[in-house]
Amino acid sequence: MKDQRSAKTIRIPGVGDIQLQRSRRAKHICLTVRPFQGVRVAVPRNVSFKAAEAVAREKAPWLAEHLARIAHVEAAAQAFNRQAPINRAVARNILVERIEALARRHGFTYNKVFVRNQKTRWGSCSGANNINLNMHLIRLPSELMDYTILHELVHTRIKDHGPQFWEELGKYMDRPRQVDRQLNQYGPMLLSPDVA
Repeated sequence: MKDQRSAKTIRIPGVGDIQLQRSRRAKHICLTVRPFQGVRVAVPRNVSFKAAEAVAREKAPWLAEHLARIAHVEAAAQAFNRQAPINRAVARNILVERIEALARRHGFTYNKVFVRNQKTRWGSCSGANNINLNMHLIRLPSELMDYTILHELVHTRIKDHGPQFWEELGKYMDRPRQVDRQLNQYGPMLLSPDVA
């Protein structure tokens, strides 16, 4: 009889609990290790949980190594979020003032600005050119805060991340791709359960 369950948790010595989850999109067994979420194994519909568990057990040394790295990221994220809580109104004032200054300096126009406590993004720009900024941007180095704001302002003109986007962003700042990689290092900070 085919296993109809959508999820199963297993424990592997030296690794800990692992979540096996049935996935309609997965074509192969896929293991991921994420900060504050642990290990997830995506199991295609035509693969048994038993087979997926065997793969996870075989990859136990690799999983343990990645979990050790993730532990450092989690510790850094918790330290980042142990700073004094952010007052959303103060964050909004700082970010709105900065986006207005950068838009004026570089000739950008946008519709509305929203400042939110987001868990997955530093910023976004809608099709209607509304810009969302994460209130935690004010905790970042000023270069990264400005990069995020300029990134979203450029999206008011170019919606994708193709070569034209990066070329346009490069007109307003040096080394945008390098700064983007620096910003990505702060991404796990948003996932911390301790975010105020």
